[in-house]
Amino acid sequence: MNRSTSPIAFKQELFSLCLCASVVFLLLSVAARAVAAPNVLFIAVDDLNDWIGCLGGHPQAQTPNIDRLAARGTLFTNAHCQAPLCNPSRTSVLTGLRPSTTGVYALEPWFRTVEKLRTVVALPQYFAANGYHTASGGKIWHGGYPPKNERSTEFNTWGPPASVGVRPPHKLVETPGGNHGLVDWGTFPHRDEDKGDWQLASWGVEQIDSLPRDKPWFLAVGFFLPHVPCYATQKWFDMYPADTTKLPDVKPDDRDDLPRFADYMNWRLPEPRLTWLKEHEQWLPLVRAYLASTSFMDSQVGRLLDAVDASPAADNTIIVLWSDHGWHIGEKGCTGKTTLWQRSTHVPLIFAGPGVAKQAQCTQPAELLDMYPTLAELCGLPAPPSVEGHSLVPQLVDASRERPWPAITTHGPGNHAIRTERWRYIRYADGDEELYDTVADPDEWNNVADDSRHSSIKSELGQWPSQNNAAPAPGSKSRLIDIRDDGKPYWENVPIDPEASWDAYD
Repeated sequence: MNRSTSPIAFKQELFSLCLCASVVFLLLSVAARAVAAPNVLFIAVDDLNDWIGCLGGHPQAQTPNIDRLAARGTLFTNAHCQAPLCNPSRTSVLTGLRPSTTGVYALEPWFRTVEKLRTVVALPQYFAANGYHTASGGKIWHGGYPPKNERSTEFNTWGPPASVGVRPPHKLVETPGGNHGLVDWGTFPHRDEDKGDWQLASWGVEQIDSLPRDKPWFLAVGFFLPHVPCYATQKWFDMYPADTTKLPDVKPDDRDDLPRFADYMNWRLPEPRLTWLKEHEQWLPLVRAYLASTSFMDSQVGRLLDAVDASPAADNTIIVLWSDHGWHIGEKGCTGKTTLWQRSTHVPLIFAGPGVAKQAQCTQPAELLDMYPTLAELCGLPAPPSVEGHSLVPQLVDASRERPWPAITTHGPGNHAIRTERWRYIRYADGDEELYDTVADPDEWNNVADDSRHSSIKSELGQWPSQNNAAPAPGSKSRLIDIRDDGKPYWENVPIDPEASWDAYD
């Protein structure tokens, strides 16, 4: 204190210094917290079922990079999508809301055109509002969503869109139902570097190397393969020789114990039925193409993992890998998705990084919409009260921790599958039912819904689906199945002829 300074003035100076020091400390603390907050690498894969090494869906599947991610984190072996179709599934993941809440059941509309959903805070928006830089490349939202003039409100940075990449001069397989341009598979002379997923992974690596260091980041990378067309270079097909590659186990009369409404779930699709694949000797080529495409995609996941490991963010990045839904390759007589059975709903879900147990596997049912609250909690953020999922953090700490909730998959209003550790219960909009004991019958070949011994199981599981089955959002059409006021089932807004054959083609 200067001799000329009064005691009162000294106290005022001291208080000011302390106040300044406190402010500086607070600012430094906030800055330190922002830097210390974990990054998020959000890896989505399109149409990937459980044909990966760590899930064992196909005994010959080779996915070493996804497997090493599972080994360094927690794998949910009983995870299921909210909808077996791209747009409703991704809308559910990113809004944290069920299809039965949003009314988004079809490949359209973009959810923000629905009045009640315009102001929903999507997952990347939530992270951006909490200080994260957000970036998106490939297929995260479905198709061309969001419209270009709305993209800046969903992510801070936009990378390349989803892309097949190089294509053959002509389709390799002429398929029924209109010979859809995307429904194709096989190989032709091209390079891995010419594929859309290679270019996407290259962008992702560049982002990991250049994203801001003064704030955490949320990087979403959405791979296209193994979505059709399943094109891969020859070296990936060579991993699955034609004379040794195993076809899925199928039961010839598997559909005989199904209710009629089960046919309506994938009524008229461009993906061929198993009968057509067999007749045209395309079942094995499709299986090989799907496996080859998956292995190629896995190699691109590996490039992202290597980039994280080589970056300053290596020890402070949460990685989550998921698929929007599964895909049939002959099971139940069909190919494609839009069913409520295991092959269509069961998906990979893996978390790794700070706060996540390593080399862990959880058999409890999990849902994709659980990712929203889980990522929020892992990053020290309170989940918005509107989200309908439940945090998986307890299971990420202790994989044996029980969950009281089943996994619920919905396709069209009133059609739900409820999955527990043991049971799959399906109830359709007209009241038809299916029930499978997945322990005794993992292939879901025997529908025991009519067995009176299981009436209490059906009653218990039947309480879980929401009673608020929202009507289809305005503009819904593609792959929409619903029952109208006239009591008739409609496929894509056209009444279904009850005498028509499911196995027939238009």
